[in-house]
Amino acid sequence: MLRFLYTLLLIAATPLVLLRLWRRGRREPGYRLHLGERFGDFSQPALSGAIWIHAVSVGEVRAAAPIISALRARFGQRPLLITCMTVTGRATATELFGDVAVIAYLPYDFPWAHRNLIRRFDPCVLLVMETEIWPNLLACCRDKKIPTLLVNARLSERSRAGYARFAAGRVLIREALQSMHQIAAQSPADAQRFASLGASLGASLGACRVLVTGNVKFDIEPNVDQVAIGTHWKAQLGARRVLLAASTRDGEEALIIAAYQHIFDAAARRQTLLVIVPRHPQRFDDVFALMVKAGLRVQRRSLLTEAEAGAGAETAFSADTEAWLGDSMNEMFAYLALCDVAFVGGSLVPVGGQNLIEACALGKPVLMGPSTFNFAEASSAAVTAGAMISVSNAEQLALTAKELLDNPERRAAMSARAFEFAAAHRGATEKTINLIADLIK
Repeated sequence: MLRFLYTLLLIAATPLVLLRLWRRGRREPGYRLHLGERFGDFSQPALSGAIWIHAVSVGEVRAAAPIISALRARFGQRPLLITCMTVTGRATATELFGDVAVIAYLPYDFPWAHRNLIRRFDPCVLLVMETEIWPNLLACCRDKKIPTLLVNARLSERSRAGYARFAAGRVLIREALQSMHQIAAQSPADAQRFASLGASLGASLGACRVLVTGNVKFDIEPNVDQVAIGTHWKAQLGARRVLLAASTRDGEEALIIAAYQHIFDAAARRQTLLVIVPRHPQRFDDVFALMVKAGLRVQRRSLLTEAEAGAGAETAFSADTEAWLGDSMNEMFAYLALCDVAFVGGSLVPVGGQNLIEACALGKPVLMGPSTFNFAEASSAAVTAGAMISVSNAEQLALTAKELLDNPERRAAMSARAFEFAAAHRGATEKTINLIADLIK
């Protein structure tokens, strides 16, 4: 009954959802494309026995990379289907996996739309990355006897409390979780939070089991081509240091720029390049305008030609460049290879932080603000390991960054600890693949 009422609410909200899509399409035209897929109408070729991976956006798509690589090695004969919800997620999936997988949008949570997808692509298993819990989707898979696994599962305390706030929500989430076969949690704390909503810790195969497998993001291999480009950029700068603000969110850039200009005097700015890489591409132009308005001499990554940007280029920087806007997609490893200190965004504003693991994998000293609930266990462990420093605000971020940039010995020690921290937590992919293999069998 509750799912029926939930579906009626979705139907009632559809005009507003379409209006929002159309408005978003003004800045991101991709939201006006493939609208039929949002309602279960697909033009892609039909598949048989597909392994279905759902990754909502860019972070989840990139996190799926080691899983997809292992799946292809172990089940190479099976077709792959990757569904996303965002335009940037779909673009990233197409760039990374378009030659080996069918890419589509996941329909909105209407039962008939999911049944259409299942008929067309005939999945043998559904792997949902991280925290996407859709009641009708999971019920349809249960009814069609398609085993489901929540992969690299994480659940912040804020999200758990939100699900549990209302009785109807608790019932819907409990039913959805119990429609799953297994949950492969990143940490014991994540596992306990899922269990509190209705999953079963260590239960028999007849129930939704919650198992702790670790974080597959530790198994992501840095892109060697991007690292080569970033290393070459760094060589072009000579003795100049690089402070990277990676995956920044709305509201952070202004705070970072103001603190940077306050703490780094003119002489320090001549010795330091500030690189800002916004999380969302629709904000590139706004952030560029913000940097110009602050009086920084800014260069845009997107204006480099392919030859200028490549590892063989003579120079990617003008002599008077004070700041660089990283307005490109899927080049984070290049920016990380370029930097001496990496601030990971989404942590000065209350959105929970972005992925710090990639920076650690390249041995970069990491700074994050106080909001890290999306990576609570990883960030806490990184601080304990000496790979990361937590700062309370933008001013402390700039002060700490300057201290690290002025102290090569301390940077080198943090770098070594970051490498060790990343290496110590690898292995989640193998555990997860063994679970998937059991479900496919």
